[in-house]
Amino acid sequence: MKESPSACICLKEGTHIAKVVLMPGDPLRAKYIAEHYLENPVLFNDTRNMLGYTGTYEGKEISVMGSGMGIPSIGLYIFELYNFFGVEAIIRVGSAGGLSEKVHVRDVVIAMTAATNSNIVNSYDFVGTPAPCADFDMLRHAVLAAEEMGVRADVGSVYTSDFFYHPQSEANKKAKEMGQLAVEMETAGLYLQAMHAGKKALSILTISDHVFTGEALTAIERQDSFHEMMEISLKTAARSNI
Repeated sequence: MKESPSACICLKEGTHIAKVVLMPGDPLRAKYIAEHYLENPVLFNDTRNMLGYTGTYEGKEISVMGSGMGIPSIGLYIFELYNFFGVEAIIRVGSAGGLSEKVHVRDVVIAMTAATNSNIVNSYDFVGTPAPCADFDMLRHAVLAAEEMGVRADVGSVYTSDFFYHPQSEANKKAKEMGQLAVEMETAGLYLQAMHAGKKALSILTISDHVFTGEALTAIERQDSFHEMMEISLKTAARSNI
């Protein structure tokens, strides 16, 4: 059994992780993607119930694994996937709160870049402030997949916050004024670690609610919308040069 230094990823006997990994926050969503979209999915990790599976989609080997919520949680897993398990690309698939008037519930947002209030931007030996951004090849394939499916997809910047309940009431308003499409909790961390490791990353999100209009998806609507995001992510993984 191959085990990561933190013992958070422990490969089951005879299993492996693909070069490209989809990462929803919820491990049960990883299980759903594996069971409903991948051919012959095999469970490679269930340590701490952070479920991970490897299977195929459109003939391409793909893995899917939960990340948990927030940069510290996803950061641990993506660091180990990139550095200890040979993963070349990670696609975050998750929900986000709408900020811009351009986006509405059910919309898919493809994050070209991510602003953040996280101190992670100060953790690299960089003279200045690094700009977390997506891999262009993957972003291009995601946009094409959305167009092919007839799915509305907005491309732009998202705001990655360390707070789900921010103590400053004006934080989301200021982010909106700076052109952020949506708020979530992981994308900037993913992009910075990918850039530092020389790997690829992309974040594809579904607007599940809107911070300012009060719109929110019902359970059934969430299922339908997430389905679109999942398919775009899978097609991107299968067709990108990885």
